[in-house]
Amino acid sequence: MTGNPTGSTNTTANTGLAKTMMPVPDPHPDVFDKEWPLRVGDIDRTGRLRFDAATRHIQDIGQDHLRELGFEETHPLWIVRRTMIDLIKPIEFQDMLRCRRWCSGTSNRWCEMRVRIDGRRGGLMESEAFWININRETQGPARIADDFIEGLQRTTDVDRLRWKPYLKAGSREDATQIREFPVRVSDIDLFDHMNNAVYWSVIEDYLYTAPELLESPLRVTIEHDAAVALGDKLEIIVHVHPPGSTDQFGPELTDRTVTTLTYAVGEETKAVASLFSL
Repeated sequence: MTGNPTGSTNTTANTGLAKTMMPVPDPHPDVFDKEWPLRVGDIDRTGRLRFDAATRHIQDIGQDHLRELGFEETHPLWIVRRTMIDLIKPIEFQDMLRCRRWCSGTSNRWCEMRVRIDGRRGGLMESEAFWININRETQGPARIADDFIEGLQRTTDVDRLRWKPYLKAGSREDATQIREFPVRVSDIDLFDHMNNAVYWSVIEDYLYTAPELLESPLRVTIEHDAAVALGDKLEIIVHVHPPGSTDQFGPELTDRTVTTLTYAVGEETKAVASLFSL
């Protein structure tokens, strides 16, 4: 479901959890390309680059890319609505990370950005995130400048990107498990919300209890519905959908197990995640 590293534009019409990510248009002058070492704070006990750490790298290269393009002052605030990450092969400690970032779809107020993370030893994580440009004063979606969009569109022909949720919240009544996830002061970001990367530490907690999911390539998707704030009693509601019961996730996924995690505060859904083998 992840494209091979060839091609130049995202012409596929498929959407949903089983979508094919746009392959990296390499070489291409508008693909932002950076390298840095994988450090000890980013790995789990086995030395694998964690999902939450990979998400921080995705955020960091996004900020660096914005600065490189010259729009950090005019478009400083962005909120992620959905992130999809494919763990194809683990990237391990003391490797060097090569992160490439480019646009795979645009609209007037949001865009989808791909980040491919390669390790020199063959490790690979692919990602695509749906980013919304935010107005500093209103805290609502804001129009992206025409010259900014023009630059983003050099790597894609998708110029009418629409938001469509892929996931629905699970109920408490038939949950496999419900557990509390404490929100810490250090989890809160500039928007006074729990930072995007912290949602991915929930994924790492779940994978600790289901290590078999790491035995083959894995796709994890998180969609954000509302912000988590300091003081919220956040609970994670787990559902495991066996093969044959997963048609709700699309016809491509009926043959496999799909696990969902619903991030809830009381009766309000804050986010929903899904995990399944590729």
